[in-house]
Amino acid sequence: MEEVLADFPSELRGVRPAGLPFTAWRLLEHMRIAQWDILEFSRHAKHVSPDWPQGYWPASDAPPYADAWDQSVLAFEADLRAMKRLVKNPSTNLAARIPHGTGQTILREALLIADHNAYHLGQLVILRRLLGVWKD
Repeated sequence: MEEVLADFPSELRGVRPAGLPFTAWRLLEHMRIAQWDILEFSRHAKHVSPDWPQGYWPASDAPPYADAWDQSVLAFEADLRAMKRLVKNPSTNLAARIPHGTGQTILREALLIADHNAYHLGQLVILRRLLGVWKD
């Protein structure tokens, strides 16, 4: 994540390259929101997920204010660390069904985060290549 987002030019965060339906901002925020939702579902029975699909995507192509990008990155990283702590916690039974779920386990949710993040990180690399800001 760090390498893909490092030094991403602020003026390109809201640019949608020809042929792509998203911007870097939309992908970053989508990843943050989805990861947060999965984490909170894993930890809290009273968590309410955003409406699908609109609740999982930002309203605008570009960050709405100057610090939004950095805040999103920090929140994403904090939630990822929290999920790692949950998985590493000796009292977490990775294979047990989450009581408030419909058959999900912490292991399944952790793998869902890994898969989802990997998919969208790949899209961010493609986007950076198309914008000419990826180092080979």
